[in-house]
Amino acid sequence: VNLTAALTEAGKRVLLCDFDPQANATSGMGLDKRKLHRSIYDVVINDVPVTEVVVSTPYGHVLPSAADLAGAAVELISMDQPNYRLKNALEQIKHLYDVIFIDCPPSLELLTLNGLAAADGILVPVQCEYYALEGLSDLMSTLRMVKKRINPKLEIFGVALTMFDGRTNFSTQVAQEVRRHLPGKVFASVIPRNIRLAEAPSHGLPVTVYDRSSRGAA
Repeated sequence: VNLTAALTEAGKRVLLCDFDPQANATSGMGLDKRKLHRSIYDVVINDVPVTEVVVSTPYGHVLPSAADLAGAAVELISMDQPNYRLKNALEQIKHLYDVIFIDCPPSLELLTLNGLAAADGILVPVQCEYYALEGLSDLMSTLRMVKKRINPKLEIFGVALTMFDGRTNFSTQVAQEVRRHLPGKVFASVIPRNIRLAEAPSHGLPVTVYDRSSRGAA
């Protein structure tokens, strides 16, 4: 949400594709997910043209999600080319944008595989805590499998360290460990734990609008 808003403000044409049934990115961009008539579900399951579903907001364009996407994985299995439904949909409009962000579910399942099949690269937010390192290891093995079977071009675009607490040695240790495992892939900017960042989504605003002067926005 915040990257979409920041790049839009910088003059880029940006689309945020919310492919997570929780639809947090949709509401974070100021949309009421309960009042949307159509969502990405209709695009990948019912072949509704993607141009009819994209919503324009002051912070960028959104391909919204909805709760019915939760059952889509089961429906996708019986469809032709189930891993490429999202890729085929985005092919119709990718020429209209400089950047398309695909927000995937946190679990590595068929919806996420669709996101990885459609992507040129992955942007990995890593919380500075122990379990995130385990998750990173799972992701790397999934990435190898996806490159081999589904999308040979897929690369890690970069790793963003987030929820960093400079007051603890542990956050620093996790950051060092991630940099050691993925040399040259970790962004220099580290996103701190910041109450304004945490509050912004509940107001349906990017942090650059909610509190531009906060450490999180910087």
